[in-house]
Amino acid sequence: MPPQKIETGHQDAVHDVAMDYYGKRLATASSDCSIKIFSVGNSISQHLATLIGHRGPVWQIAWAHPKFGSILASCSYDGQVIVWKEGNQNDWSQALFVNEHKSSVNSIAWAPHELGLSLACGSSDGNICVFTLNPDGGWDTARIEQAHLLV
Repeated sequence: MPPQKIETGHQDAVHDVAMDYYGKRLATASSDCSIKIFSVGNSISQHLATLIGHRGPVWQIAWAHPKFGSILASCSYDGQVIVWKEGNQNDWSQALFVNEHKSSVNSIAWAPHELGLSLACGSSDGNICVFTLNPDGGWDTARIEQAHLLV
């Protein structure tokens, strides 16, 4: 893919960018509390969607494996984790909204797809949560209290 400049339209700093599995879409996370999704390729980019749901800077985003559909997770200074799912093309909704942490959630990562749809989240409160989609469509939560020392 040739280099290209993308005007994100964010109103504040961009903290993270992530390409989807196929390299066709790019998501950006910003201090303006939003996530933006763009199509990329052939020296042009197109804004597809803006996801609003966080009340603080969005630190990180992560695409799930496409085996599960178009799914994007985000974490924020507001202590929340949101799993976004695309229904119709460019129509995103919250599939999971988590407010388990007492302070900023700084890091998220999807497990390998062979293990199912499972998301790990690390927070400044010292705790780690793992959310796993179960067969009935609900989410199971595993919590590791004080997984790391607070400084």
